[in-house]
Amino acid sequence: MSTALRVLLVEDSPLLAERLREALGQMPDVEIIATADTEQSAVDAIGKFAIDVVILDLQLKEGTGFGVLQKLGSARPTVIVLTNYALPAYQKRARELGAEHFLDKSRDYERLPTVIESLQHRRAERLS
Repeated sequence: MSTALRVLLVEDSPLLAERLREALGQMPDVEIIATADTEQSAVDAIGKFAIDVVILDLQLKEGTGFGVLQKLGSARPTVIVLTNYALPAYQKRARELGAEHFLDKSRDYERLPTVIESLQHRRAERLS
């Protein structure tokens, strides 16, 4: 069984989505399954594919990342919020809705690979 993390990028900026795709694509055992830029396309992709990790922006072309979080079922993937709106109230709400990580795009973008690596290690331990 593959230990590759299956990732969904939920980001409305095509430029940032491409940067994320390139950065994560260079990591071993990370597979970018799809990219979504609206709440509904994200929910649809999560339902369609076996997603392990969602990298989720809060502000989308239509809907919000909070809406995505609210619509996830009990068998939810790990959610990493990556947003420009890193307000304490948003972080609190995202965590209440099940986000495991909350990163500020301007301050924490470079931490994303480290977070992904920790999720890979955790997954490998569970599978061994």
